[in-house]
Amino acid sequence: MKFKKLLFPLLAGCLLFSCDEDDKVTTVVQDTVETGAILRTIEIIENSIPIAIENGQTTIADSAMLSIIIEEQDEQQGALLQSVDVYTIFTDGSPDTGDTTAAITDEVFLGTIPLDLFETGPFGLPRTSFEIQASELISAVNLTPDALFGGDTFTTRLALNLTDGRVFSTDNAGGIVTGGFFNSPFQYSTPVVCNLSTDSFVGEYLIEEITPYVDGPTFADGSVVEVLIGSTDTERLFFTPNYPDYCSTPNDFNFLFVCGEIVVPIQESNCSCSSGADYFGPTDAPANYDANDDTVFFVTFENDVQSDCASPEITTYRFTKQ
Repeated sequence: MKFKKLLFPLLAGCLLFSCDEDDKVTTVVQDTVETGAILRTIEIIENSIPIAIENGQTTIADSAMLSIIIEEQDEQQGALLQSVDVYTIFTDGSPDTGDTTAAITDEVFLGTIPLDLFETGPFGLPRTSFEIQASELISAVNLTPDALFGGDTFTTRLALNLTDGRVFSTDNAGGIVTGGFFNSPFQYSTPVVCNLSTDSFVGEYLIEEITPYVDGPTFADGSVVEVLIGSTDTERLFFTPNYPDYCSTPNDFNFLFVCGEIVVPIQESNCSCSSGADYFGPTDAPANYDANDDTVFFVTFENDVQSDCASPEITTYRFTKQ
């Protein structure tokens, strides 16, 4: 695991997505930070493991890694920071492809980011950047590249240690902190993917919900959206209101092109019955795609994964290029 002492300016301005109570949300977030601590994601530089398979041999791109910049904030504006522990866990998303019988499937400790590798950022808070090479992730769980295939995932978890003995991570971070402005998820899913042209599956698309509504349309059904490239070459995203019958503020929705399947990672909704965290997610039967034809494709996902408002439902949208 490589740690870098780098400082990056924060993008000017920010958006705090919510339905109609932005001021209340901001107050809750500030109160949360006053009694806890966060690791804000400043930038995701790289977060995928592209592979190529030729003659039965799997090769991994040099760019395959998790590379991020994070910023710590606590009730004393960073003075309580002691260190950050880093863990990873492997999930076999392609059980029929690749031999992962030797894999360690429990969480593995990768190392610790000490205090002296943080520097003061532009807002007076401790900031650092680090990268974990794909080879390190693969070795840590006792695998080789040939065991991997599209759909496999490495989930890296961060645990923030404070000088007063408290530890903050995924188990005690609420949805109001993990998403939105503070963007402190404490974990990052790094998917194994097949290469995809950055010219494919981008541009303006008509989106249509072709499954029964779940208390109204999930997105702006029948609208034209712009599909953009996400943080990796195989990630796409677009902005749309979540449950437009109730909320009108646009929210980003992300999906991955994973070696023939379109996979929707766990992500938040900005219109929900409680926190909205982990609201949309993958299904056991994702939609397929043709890498050579981006005129029409489908995105299938699980709606309301945590039964926040109702029981989970499978939702599918058709995308037609305009």
